[in-house]
Amino acid sequence: MHQGRHFLQIPGPSPVPERVLRAMDMPVIDHRSAEFGVLGRTVLEGSQRIFQTKGPVIIFPSSGTGAWEAAIVNTLSPGDKVLMVETGHFATLWRQMAGRFGIEVDFVPGDWRRGADPAVIEAKLTEDKARAIKAVMVVHNETSTGATSRIAEIRAAIDRSGHPALLMVDTISSLGSVDYRHDEWKVDVSVSCSQKGFMLPPGLGFNAISEKALAASKTNKMPRSYFDWAEMLKPNANGFFPYTPATNLLYGLREAIAMLLEEGLDNVFARHQRLAAATRAAVNHWGLEVLCLEPSEFSPVLTAVLMPPGHDADQFRKVVLENYNMSLGSGLSKVAGKVFRIGHLGECNALTLLGALTGVEMGLSVAGVPHRSGGVDVAMKLLEQRPQGNASPHLKVVGT
Repeated sequence: MHQGRHFLQIPGPSPVPERVLRAMDMPVIDHRSAEFGVLGRTVLEGSQRIFQTKGPVIIFPSSGTGAWEAAIVNTLSPGDKVLMVETGHFATLWRQMAGRFGIEVDFVPGDWRRGADPAVIEAKLTEDKARAIKAVMVVHNETSTGATSRIAEIRAAIDRSGHPALLMVDTISSLGSVDYRHDEWKVDVSVSCSQKGFMLPPGLGFNAISEKALAASKTNKMPRSYFDWAEMLKPNANGFFPYTPATNLLYGLREAIAMLLEEGLDNVFARHQRLAAATRAAVNHWGLEVLCLEPSEFSPVLTAVLMPPGHDADQFRKVVLENYNMSLGSGLSKVAGKVFRIGHLGECNALTLLGALTGVEMGLSVAGVPHRSGGVDVAMKLLEQRPQGNASPHLKVVGT
């Protein structure tokens, strides 16, 4: 029998703050009423601020997988060609989904330790003289590996190639935690969901869309019904939905957006960078290896940690759960049993993180994993430093 609160340190679903839980604790209201219209307009406009866009944001009662599907069926046609990059498990799943819709995918192979390479994308697009590639589809923060692709640089690479392909970005584990600028980076479709940086339970999927994407949706040939942007946009103009919405999740979304804006997005992003830097400092001190190899792509959302040879990550996670009531993220697909993941996103602060890192360090000892003690102290010293404005100390501790 465990005592005390459970530490949910997986990279999503993230813990739901008390404020959000209380906001959802409301009676369901008539979703055709004037009262609901106010709620709908508030969350739609608030979501635009989080995506940093002036364009439409569509909210589906769905998982992030549904939002993936919506991005595909509203912009592409069977037989179209797209460019994707194998950054990890979730990029692979999105590729598989595209294939099921008859999309031809040029899938650039990767080692699961880096984000998408802008230079490779530029070269692929430059070679495409026939302009057969209709979209570049990238996972911003690869939740399985802890590598964050550089979307601004990818946008610049696309622009240098002069290619007209749409840019579609999965922000499922990055939105609300990592700096992301839909309009400034000229993203055409941004995909996200509720249970990560929005700090909600699963159940809402998001598409932020550009004028270019909207134009593509009017001529593409893919069948759709539930995920049809056009059917959503008409009632959304007045805060309503074409079918029954997830009303209580929308109450929670309104509160979560308020929390993010009260803290200030720049401060939210800096907090995540700071917690990630402290986590990596602890991991490096323990003598373990961070899965992501490129410092400029270290994820602010999670840290994936490689286990030493001869030690199973899932067995270690079991030890931590049974002894300290803490859930760590598992390794997925190619890195199953080789990696555990520490989530530090959403409602997470220095004290929460230090508690989690303490559980990891104690678990390493109990599980007999070779390590150097004192990683928590290293993280604590880093977190004791007063942050300078919104500056992140993450580059300072790369070599720790």
